[in-house]
Amino acid sequence: MKERIIVLSDCQSFYASVEKASQPAYLGRPLVVAGDPARRSGIVLAACPLAKARGVTTAEALGEALAKCPDLVVVRPRMQQYIDVSAQITAILRTFSDMVEPYSIDEQFVDITGSLALFGSAEEIAAAMQEQIRTETGVYARIGIGYSKVTAKMACDLWAKKSDNGLFTLSRDLLPSRLWPRPIGDLFMVGRRMAAHFDSMGILTIGQLAEMPLAELKWKMREKFRKRCDIDAELYWRIANGIDDSPVHTDTYDAPPKSVGHQMTLPRDYRSFAEIKVVLLELCELVCRRCRSLGMNGSVVSVGCQGASFEEPTGFSRQTTLPDPCNATNLVYEAAIRLFRLHWDDQPVRRVSVTLSGLSSEMEYQLTLFESRPKYRELERATDLLKSKYGDAIIGRASSFTDSGQLRDRAGKIGGHYK
Repeated sequence: MKERIIVLSDCQSFYASVEKASQPAYLGRPLVVAGDPARRSGIVLAACPLAKARGVTTAEALGEALAKCPDLVVVRPRMQQYIDVSAQITAILRTFSDMVEPYSIDEQFVDITGSLALFGSAEEIAAAMQEQIRTETGVYARIGIGYSKVTAKMACDLWAKKSDNGLFTLSRDLLPSRLWPRPIGDLFMVGRRMAAHFDSMGILTIGQLAEMPLAELKWKMREKFRKRCDIDAELYWRIANGIDDSPVHTDTYDAPPKSVGHQMTLPRDYRSFAEIKVVLLELCELVCRRCRSLGMNGSVVSVGCQGASFEEPTGFSRQTTLPDPCNATNLVYEAAIRLFRLHWDDQPVRRVSVTLSGLSSEMEYQLTLFESRPKYRELERATDLLKSKYGDAIIGRASSFTDSGQLRDRAGKIGGHYK
């Protein structure tokens, strides 16, 4: 069987690169994309290489970044523009192979096994991808080449991002000499905390993990975590050995969801139940609208909340089963309110979430004598159509236009950031 060739394209400082490509005046200047430049507040979402060279890091407070680099250009995020450029890059990659899987907004897997006869070697194809992306979008892509998705990912993260040409091939025969000597924290899927756990088990390098008998690794992890974690052990062992049989999915977004949920981080602490009810209603509206667009009903309502402090966490996450599956906002809201009343401890709330699971087709539901589901359905179908055509803020419940409501602010954002 012919060995697969998989590449991972990763765009350098994607948001910042898009902004520099769209504004030539920014070229040669340190730039970050961050929360609110007018207020000089928020966090850094992306920093260009010039800004990073001045000590600016992603996820730090904008004020700290400006202290390090006073001449920093600060640009407010434009999420719709980034989504559009990401889709443009997907289209470029599909000219080389029809097997393209978006992994994130700035990363995409491509299976080029069948493209070698058309476009040359894997390195030639990767270089051609890189050049076409740069020419058409102005964005610089680093590309890792491997024989599986995990080896392509590690080739990109560990070497391509640091190489002069932005390309690196991690072949099977290079694992012992290039990958295995590296510290365990460099392994894909191993974060800082997991790396510390492996260190405490005497596993300091990727090679030590890869060469350890799988049965021994499972025993060590069971002893460490005091529970069965054989699946996790096998996952880490397989990644360390470069084993990944998963295909490049071209239909990633076609699978029906198992649940639909939304969460909202609030601009301040909400302390009264009256304020929190407004947000719960908006979240139920979002969840039920999404379910209606999918033609699904849900039977399990989950509600969660958190306070602002990570050092002293507060909040809860609870669920309840509805008498009958539905996607009617009012009915889901009633269940969410009951859950929240029952479990809230009166502590300030900064984040709230609502999820509807146990999904089934909305064409199948129980008729009752005490509800007018057809009336709910017609009313909500009409408001859904208005929002789809004119935007979320075109119509809303009165409570959403109070100081507690987030509808107007959220309508101008995608994923919590400005469009």
